[in-house]
Amino acid sequence: MLIYTLKRALLGLLVALTVSILTFGLLHLSSDPAVTLAGEDATEEDIQQIRVNYGFDKPLPVQYWVWLTKALQGDLGTSFYFGVPVSQLLAERLPVTLTLGICSLFFAIMFAVPLGVLAAMRPNTWLDRVCLTLAVSAQAMPSFWFGLMLIVLFCLWFPLLPVSGSDTWQHFVMPVIVVGTYAMPAIMRLTRTGMLDVLATDYIRTARAKGLRPRTVLLKHALRNAVIPVIAVIGVQAGYMLGGSVIVETIFALNGVGLLAYESIIYFDLACMEAVVLLLCLVFITTTFAADILNAWLDPRIRIK
Repeated sequence: MLIYTLKRALLGLLVALTVSILTFGLLHLSSDPAVTLAGEDATEEDIQQIRVNYGFDKPLPVQYWVWLTKALQGDLGTSFYFGVPVSQLLAERLPVTLTLGICSLFFAIMFAVPLGVLAAMRPNTWLDRVCLTLAVSAQAMPSFWFGLMLIVLFCLWFPLLPVSGSDTWQHFVMPVIVVGTYAMPAIMRLTRTGMLDVLATDYIRTARAKGLRPRTVLLKHALRNAVIPVIAVIGVQAGYMLGGSVIVETIFALNGVGLLAYESIIYFDLACMEAVVLLLCLVFITTTFAADILNAWLDPRIRIK
């Protein structure tokens, strides 16, 4: 188990390093940061002075090495637009995104797993068709449209919830529903497929023939084995959620990392964009790493792969 964990951790670090290199290179090659910072009326002398002040005159590998060494020390630079350290911005906005992501994940699991189990217990029945219809509808529904419909319903027609902000738990109700609903279809369909495969195996038939209670067969024997691929997809979905939904945070004006990513792109805040991409990458790697370790603990066969 220790060797498997070390291998996955090393792979995660390599992925993070690769993403940081690609992100840094693409952002600097997409346009001249000095020209963007200087503005339209800047002279060539002003642009050259900005290049010298921010180190843009150095070769790109040197710029990346300087940025990486500072990032490893916790210095992610200063925001060009906000004028404060990027680490301070992330520390202020990360709790909002974490709250949204964790609550959305619990919302999705709370509904998706039971619906997937129910659909597998009654395959090809009206209950199964209803569950599959809900999954397809939720997956086909755009997040921005669903969010706007919730605003119209619960803020205009029935003013029960605040339309924007992140001050109280009521502000998170609609965003959690939107993000959680987006993650539900994949979890529910995979739960249904896994349960159908497990329920058709010989050891489940043997457990039933031995007279075990249906609840014991379902929860202790069937669900534990069927949930292994579900945990993997939950890890991926958690990465998307904890990484922050740019669209959802923008619609509901949640002052989180997703909104910060949108603002940094609009204003070409280079330091913020680099830090946000690195943070989202690390969050995604962490959630998938945790899912891999949990799967390896549940199924020892995974450790020898």
